[in-house]
Amino acid sequence: MILHTNITGEGELLVLLHSGGMTGLTEYEEQSDYFTARNYKVIRPDLRGHGKSDGKIDNFFIRSIKDLNDTLEYLKIKKCHIAGVSLGGVVALLFAKKYPEKVKSLSFSGIFPVTPENWDELLREEASHFEELFHNEEAVMFLNEIHGDNDWKSLLQSFNADDFYPFEETGDVADLKMPTLCLVGEKQELEVASALTYKQLNSNISIAVIPFAGHLVHRVQPELYSETLNIFFKEQNA
Repeated sequence: MILHTNITGEGELLVLLHSGGMTGLTEYEEQSDYFTARNYKVIRPDLRGHGKSDGKIDNFFIRSIKDLNDTLEYLKIKKCHIAGVSLGGVVALLFAKKYPEKVKSLSFSGIFPVTPENWDELLREEASHFEELFHNEEAVMFLNEIHGDNDWKSLLQSFNADDFYPFEETGDVADLKMPTLCLVGEKQELEVASALTYKQLNSNISIAVIPFAGHLVHRVQPELYSETLNIFFKEQNA
């Protein structure tokens, strides 16, 4: 399936993959402006079930990887930088594993290589957060607007399924060869620990801990996130 995609700028190719419940347009706005001004062509797809991209949400990651490949093929993109956050970070990592020849560099934030000890508790907290969201009229209006005909409530609830998170894939990174960067916010202790684990699993993975930030590093510290990514990209071109 070809994803609905927003494209800005011209130059080196950069794909940015949004977090769960957001869209290509509602996420990575500051980064799109930053890199467009620095001669990048910034590509921001809506993942399936999000925004203007429809599609079944079962087997989400398997389908999403194929979607992204179909979209890059349609856009005649042979190789690009890929960065993703949270849900988009998982898609970015799994795509890079399946199609390494298409990934110039990989960046991800807010994902886990192993199951946290308190994973069940985290899922319950997230489910509770979603229930509060469903009763927030302002939030519901916004999500209805950005997701159109997609059933975003069912999508969010699917994230809480016991077998949704592909830990067996996100932790299998020993064979990654492309330049890879894991970014985390210092306020998320589990994610900082995950970054260190990624470094242990593959010494070629670089890590960056962004101060005064939590799970959505790119949103809380957009300038630091963008500048860190830019330094990472420059290292690859040096």
